[in-house]
Amino acid sequence: MDITSYFALKTRFIAAFRSDESPSGPAIWFIFQGEKLLVAIQDNNTNDICTRSPQQLGLVPIFRQFLGQYGTTNCFVAEVAEKTSPPPSTRFTGLRTLFGTVEDDLFILAGRAVQILHWHREHQFCGKCGTAMQNRQTELARICPACGFVSFPRLSPAVIMAVTKEDHILLARAPRFPSGMFSTLAGFVEPGETLEEAVEREVREEVNIRIGNIRYVASQPWPFPHSIMIGFSATYLDGEIEVDNDEIEDARWFSAQDLPLLPSKITIARLLIDNFITSCT
Repeated sequence: MDITSYFALKTRFIAAFRSDESPSGPAIWFIFQGEKLLVAIQDNNTNDICTRSPQQLGLVPIFRQFLGQYGTTNCFVAEVAEKTSPPPSTRFTGLRTLFGTVEDDLFILAGRAVQILHWHREHQFCGKCGTAMQNRQTELARICPACGFVSFPRLSPAVIMAVTKEDHILLARAPRFPSGMFSTLAGFVEPGETLEEAVEREVREEVNIRIGNIRYVASQPWPFPHSIMIGFSATYLDGEIEVDNDEIEDARWFSAQDLPLLPSKITIARLLIDNFITSCT
């Protein structure tokens, strides 16, 4: 597989926007309660995404929207109130914990669904005049009926980078990480920056070293809550590690034979680290 498409859907998805929220045919329903997704519990430690609507499950949605078609299957996102009890043989589960227990494509689509849900929650009223916003029927957008302001789903680009020094990789840990875990450096892109400038700046700010040979590797949608992670590789030029003690608490050079606890396979950080390990064999 081409590594640049590692996190891409394997089956075609066509986004669509209709006033009819219930097109006929097979369906997938991404039903959320807060940040948790409703799944059917299976005996073999796997989970199934719902194929029945909230109404068919006896649930009352407070939001629902048609997303588009995954192959020939219609996809929807819905939200239910916080105190809603799940139907029998189902549960509400955090999206991160579902990785590896549902099909990869469905995990990606669930991420798309929750990002649209976040956007809808956060754009109930016009940011210019305060009027209640309405959905547009021709595109994924909300429009103010009073002043005409249009809001599109927010996406926050972030760069993440594997910095190598000969046969070592630079890894750091943040206070929020599980004990002993290190990962690659990352940070959000600032206004007016190129992606490569963001990579260089983040490394300089967090560990005070200079890097070069910045190369794009791959990208990953990251719906926590609405980011796109853009992965790069880079090589060390000069400087000694000086941790900023703001966002990270430790940073070190690691060899492929002496790596710490690493991020899960769900992450592009792990893909970048695995690429380094492969390059050392």
